[in-house]
Amino acid sequence: MFREFLDENDIRALLSAPGAYRPFPRRQERALWMGLAQEKREALLAWGEEAAQGYPMLTATQFLAFSRTGSRLAYETPYFDRRVKLMGAVLAECMANDGTYLDSVIDGMWCICEESAWMVSAHNGSDHPGQRPMNERPLPDVTNPYVDLFAAQTAAALADMLYLLEDKLDAVSPLIARRVRAEIERRVIRPFMTHDDFWWMGMIRRDVCNWTPWILSNVIEVLLLLERDAQRRAEGIARAMRMLDSYLAVMPADGGCDEGAGYFNMAGAALFDCLESLYMATDGHVSFYHEPLIRNIAAFPLKAHVDGPYFLNFADCDVQPQLDGERIYRFGVRTDNAALASLGAWLYERREHACSVRPVDTPQMSRVLQALFADIPRGMMQEPPAHCALPDLQVFSWRESGLYVAIKGGHNGENHNHNDVGSFIVYADGQPQIVDMGNKVYTALTFGPQRYTLDNTRARNHNIPLVGGFEQAAGREHAARDVRAHEHGVRMDISGAYPAEAGVQALQRELTMEDGRIRLTDRIGLAGEQRVTWVFMLRRNPSLTPGEVRLGPITLRHDPALAQSVEEMPVTDERMRRNFPGSFWRLTLEAVPAASHEQTFLITRS
Repeated sequence: MFREFLDENDIRALLSAPGAYRPFPRRQERALWMGLAQEKREALLAWGEEAAQGYPMLTATQFLAFSRTGSRLAYETPYFDRRVKLMGAVLAECMANDGTYLDSVIDGMWCICEESAWMVSAHNGSDHPGQRPMNERPLPDVTNPYVDLFAAQTAAALADMLYLLEDKLDAVSPLIARRVRAEIERRVIRPFMTHDDFWWMGMIRRDVCNWTPWILSNVIEVLLLLERDAQRRAEGIARAMRMLDSYLAVMPADGGCDEGAGYFNMAGAALFDCLESLYMATDGHVSFYHEPLIRNIAAFPLKAHVDGPYFLNFADCDVQPQLDGERIYRFGVRTDNAALASLGAWLYERREHACSVRPVDTPQMSRVLQALFADIPRGMMQEPPAHCALPDLQVFSWRESGLYVAIKGGHNGENHNHNDVGSFIVYADGQPQIVDMGNKVYTALTFGPQRYTLDNTRARNHNIPLVGGFEQAAGREHAARDVRAHEHGVRMDISGAYPAEAGVQALQRELTMEDGRIRLTDRIGLAGEQRVTWVFMLRRNPSLTPGEVRLGPITLRHDPALAQSVEEMPVTDERMRRNFPGSFWRLTLEAVPAASHEQTFLITRS
């Protein structure tokens, strides 16, 4: 898509002149800054006061913690705290415009310039995170800067800050901005322009992910704001656009994100950041919003929306993700998707009620500024569709009579995947009942060889059967086959998701929703007699009677011959607790050994 465009167009001629890019109001546009709601102005000033308390240290041993203990937070907590405090000081100075916060700005910028590296400890090295042993990357090589997500994001945040305050910094000393520009050039722009071996560029590997648009969105922002050489700027933008093709090449035609809705901020919305920067920097002459794939990528949050704050959370995904409503609204407007724009407006309004001016997730300065000055209408979300299908991703959902069910096929080698081919979830009246546990705080185990020892990633804690005690196996080859969906349900063969030693010769799973009833049928053929255990992860303590499981508003009916068992699983992980406080209840229904099994489970309102 982008290569074809570049082959036919001169990007340099389309870009505005260096220095003309205006992504959000400058500090000097006082009417716009003073026109912010009083609550927002007060929140910005209060945020700015936090930097006056000082910036946290970043130490070598904090960085070493990842290789020593697997902890990411030891380094990431003070790392992100520095950046959030600096953002607050910059915005407060823009608001006050009287020098009150300027020293805090200078100190914060200087601290970041003095850091040995801008990447976080878990991303240290030139390979895909998780591909190298931790002890091979204990500390950064200051002579060989690596561009990861947060090095690029740091560079873009500093570029935004110069856009807002460079004249004030120059009044103190021109060396401040000069140092910031030099560090951005050394750590991000020069490596970006001269390396072809960063895996996320898509030149040496094809299995790219959200890293590609996320990093490129920040690189494009830096080039548009800081690069004074028109030719070099055009070359850098063209280089980034060609890399974006690598990301589009791995995206399914239906626009589905296998990393889940919780990653949309860093995936689809990051792609939107790239597209919107190009659109704004060329006065709308470079636009890809009409492309079907772009429109499908934009629509993913709408198709993944369950109800209220809840979204589909297959894979490493929070069930209540902090999605960027302003980005989703703008993406909906650009792609002529009124329902998507409505969802974005609703998400944005929730933050407005809380009068939040801070980052939605990671400290992305440009998004904070875009949201600060956004003009988004209030309004109710549109009625969701009764059926949504992502046939390439193999995720399908239905809703009827207050019940919602979604199921996935796919494979066990997806980005951020869990071993969960054929798993499903059920909501009643907008509340989770049969669930996916979702995400946990990331550690070295999350992306290392022991990933599938974690309780939230392994198959035994998903709504799928265990065969002879065997769980599903990891890897792309362990996939659903012959997936056939229709208006009221889907049928898929998930036998290939199990290891050969399980002896699964056939496992057809069929799920339907009709007349307010969810019907799940599994037909299993085995090489020999084995027991089969069906697992259901529940959000409440069920009431059990033979053949029946009551879960508040819904009832699960099954063959009374199946042995029932329930285990409480308290939620102790901090991240998971924010989404699912309390406990899960792991329900198992076990059949006696046999060479073939056929079971139907019926879920209805109680």
